[in-house]
Amino acid sequence: MAASVSSTEAQEGQGSGQGTGQGTSGFWALTLGSIGVVFGDIGTSPLYAFREAVGGAAHGQPVTRIMVLGVLSLILWALFTVVTAKYVLLLLRADNNGEGGTLSLMALGQRAIGRRSWPLLALGVVGASMFIGDSMITPAISVLSAVEGLKLATPHLEHYVVPLTILILVLLFSVQSSGTARVASAFGPVMVLWFAGLAVMGLVHITDDPSVLAAINPYYALQFMLTHGTIGLVTLGAVFLAVTGGEALYADLGHFGRKPIQSGWLFFVLPALLLNYFGQGALVLSDPSAIENSFYRMVPDVLLLPLVGLATAATVIASQAVITGAYSLISQAVQLGLLPRFEVRYTSETHAGQIYLPRVNRLLLIGVLLLVLLFRTSSGLASAYGIAVSTTMVADGIMGFIVIWKLWNWRAASAAALILPFVIVDMTFFSANLLKLFEGAWVPLLFGAVMATMIWTWRRGAAILIAKTRRIEVPLRDLIHSLEKRPPHIVKGTAVFLTSDPSFVPTALLHNLKHNKVLHEHNVILTIETAPTPRVDLSERVNMEKVSDKFTAVRLRFGYMESPNVPKALAVARKLGWQFDIMATSFFVSRRSLKPSAQSGMPQWQDHLFIAMSRSANDATDYFQIPTGRVVEVGTQVTI
Repeated sequence: MAASVSSTEAQEGQGSGQGTGQGTSGFWALTLGSIGVVFGDIGTSPLYAFREAVGGAAHGQPVTRIMVLGVLSLILWALFTVVTAKYVLLLLRADNNGEGGTLSLMALGQRAIGRRSWPLLALGVVGASMFIGDSMITPAISVLSAVEGLKLATPHLEHYVVPLTILILVLLFSVQSSGTARVASAFGPVMVLWFAGLAVMGLVHITDDPSVLAAINPYYALQFMLTHGTIGLVTLGAVFLAVTGGEALYADLGHFGRKPIQSGWLFFVLPALLLNYFGQGALVLSDPSAIENSFYRMVPDVLLLPLVGLATAATVIASQAVITGAYSLISQAVQLGLLPRFEVRYTSETHAGQIYLPRVNRLLLIGVLLLVLLFRTSSGLASAYGIAVSTTMVADGIMGFIVIWKLWNWRAASAAALILPFVIVDMTFFSANLLKLFEGAWVPLLFGAVMATMIWTWRRGAAILIAKTRRIEVPLRDLIHSLEKRPPHIVKGTAVFLTSDPSFVPTALLHNLKHNKVLHEHNVILTIETAPTPRVDLSERVNMEKVSDKFTAVRLRFGYMESPNVPKALAVARKLGWQFDIMATSFFVSRRSLKPSAQSGMPQWQDHLFIAMSRSANDATDYFQIPTGRVVEVGTQVTI
């Protein structure tokens, strides 16, 4: 989900989903970029997916032909059903002003219903939480599985697999602050080489046992599931590893556009993956002992180390994509009011989507390293991986039904007939992964529960705080009427008071009048809103309303994927008649000191959690990019 293409380029690339508004060269550039970023996660699945699925089916017994053909058939039809049909052909059409992803789908659903919906919010929160969990698991399992190839090349290097994995991950996270612009240009060619290598390896080994192509028949998938009982369901959880990363195709819609992603998947990535899986299957049919590491056994010893190097590069790229995706998702969650403000650094002057969140980066690194040290092998991590992605896919499917029904104006029965089969498939995979609860699936579930608790606490605490503040606030027009009767001392300049509700007097304004007993000659009541769209057109950025001779209400609107740059937005107001001069303007901001209360409406532990989250929030002046030299902070103490 790395934003290696600017929003303008992305919108041109999408061309309303039809690929218009761009030349052939631009289309292929976007397609190459999508291959480098979008497909990194799903593209590294051949490293471990087939091995884990067949190993789970064998369950310590000799590998049989029925197992191999059954697993291959399941992988084939999972890729066609979950990734191709659901995401590539259907959900890529459900764009929110060109953007995709779980939170965009949630915003689309709420817009379709016409109000905030708690069930939809819950689905969005669960899906987003699991995606962030995926952002920790993907780097761990991908890099670990790539480095494990060293054990085949030189068995005595086995003890160095975990330390080397940790070193690569630490280096990966340490370079995030420099941005992805420099390395993004290399992503496409490296991944093209990777997928071409997958295809060639597969083609070479399909000749080991051409009868493996019989797995194209879904009969083998059904036969395997019907004859293997619980083991079949467990195997299905491992098969799901082949489609992890499918949700990234939708999440990266805004960066590359629908047509480039569809073309890259249908004509290059999907054929390469299928050829490699079938090549692994043919190899195992001819030599069952190859299942120990069926991917690396596809090449002769002389090519093993180069393949390990290429696999490591591919997994680093896959990790980079989900890490950057986590930054984007957290930024959207902050804009939507789901989390407190985080420090956001912009690593590109031209690509607004290339951001770096230092605190999120540190937390992700800690989580990734803990996963590597806890599980130590890619096989161990495989149990934790599937549950995170399958949960996100279930949430996407249910929200997709709302969008198709309400926003696309389908009949409810028709929408259900279209989406229900996908939801049933996703739920089946979710149930299969749930069987691994005590083997590692508890990790993403625990993380998702923690994230959901934090979001629920933040929203609930913020609502209580707003309600409590409203009870003591004064209507703005009442104050203006009072000041007109008994005007205070007037000083030159412009004062901007930030508030969430322009109909009431900002706390900072009340305290300025109470303690300083002065009023500026120009006073701006500034409200910053987050629109339910990714971006807001400049013509809709600023709305001004003259309240009185000395007061003006200004509303700034930003999309949930935009950076709320207040000075830059206020400069737009010059076209509306306001002579904005940053050097003659003071921004008054309230800084609240929160204290727990016995009658807050939340349990005491939730009070303390909300207060801790509030204290950890990034400073409002930094978040809104207001020059610190123009800010006056007014402290207040509030019980919650």
